[in-house]
Amino acid sequence: MKMKIAVLPGDGIGPEIVEQGMKALKAVCQKFGHELTYEYAICGAAAIDQVGDPYPEATHRLCMDSDAVLFGAVGDPKFDNNPGLKVRPEQGLLAMRKRLGLFANIRPVNTFASLIDKSPLRRELVEGTDLMCIRELTGGLYFGRPQGRSENGDTAYDTCVYSRMEIERIVRLAFQYAMKRRRKLTVVDKANVLATSRLGREVSKEIAKEFHEVETEFMFVDNAAMRLIQWPGSFDVMVTENMFGDILTDEASVITGSLGMLPSASIGEHTSVFEPIHGSWPQAAGKNIANPLATILSVALMLEYAFDLKEEGALVRKAVAASMEAGYVTEDIAAGGAHYGTREVGDWIAAYILKA
Repeated sequence: MKMKIAVLPGDGIGPEIVEQGMKALKAVCQKFGHELTYEYAICGAAAIDQVGDPYPEATHRLCMDSDAVLFGAVGDPKFDNNPGLKVRPEQGLLAMRKRLGLFANIRPVNTFASLIDKSPLRRELVEGTDLMCIRELTGGLYFGRPQGRSENGDTAYDTCVYSRMEIERIVRLAFQYAMKRRRKLTVVDKANVLATSRLGREVSKEIAKEFHEVETEFMFVDNAAMRLIQWPGSFDVMVTENMFGDILTDEASVITGSLGMLPSASIGEHTSVFEPIHGSWPQAAGKNIANPLATILSVALMLEYAFDLKEEGALVRKAVAASMEAGYVTEDIAAGGAHYGTREVGDWIAAYILKA
């Protein structure tokens, strides 16, 4: 198979972790005989510094012309600490999602045997957790208009907007994923307060009639946040709007023991984007200490979702699991034992893939 990949390292630790993801991808292509071509492009703070735009037109064209995008992270403290700035790295991420039509973010949340005791939850609560969060990406408060501040600057406003079409496509996708898993779907909203949530619940109930095999439950977002802590194993597939999903997926990620272990896929109308869910962690940039496993697992998702290469994706997952079992991991998940650098972990996994 021929693969054309756009590589967007971004900011902070992004270049380091993406380098390790590319090592794994190159190893897979070498082992299975796939033809890989790839090109790098700028985004985020790095792009602002170079061209004044966090998602330049050249980067967008490359993404549109590629089969998939491997993305690192965006963000830099020099932008966070200045609320008066009108151009920010995160705007590039939002622009990419909007222009590529990436309406769904898929985040699998699984436990790893070697990390269970690092979870903030008791072993018996978190063990066996296997859920999938599906977050709507291009609507809601992050994109709704009007948005801004009053002339005197003392009042700010954001508008939450959702259309029936936007709700239908994300909910239908969630039902399709539930059908492939344990056939249970939790629709998370705030229908007791928000008009957009009431429309969402109405549309979801209509679609549920088409999926009789799926057990469908509706849950307010505050209750869902509490249930994730009390009983994460009760969820199979969870679907929700943009801001609620942003918060709940980060909450779900840490219960498994490390934010540095979870990949994601953003899919939609054009090229899909695969990225780790953690941030840019600029304080660690260049120190060879960042955990690359979430990025490498994002490569596994890429192989499966973008190219339908199940065997190849499974081998990448097996390599990650083997590195953890062997204790060949970065300091954040080393449990006080021996630990290795970002590059060394990437090299070990690439070598494992080639030898498997």
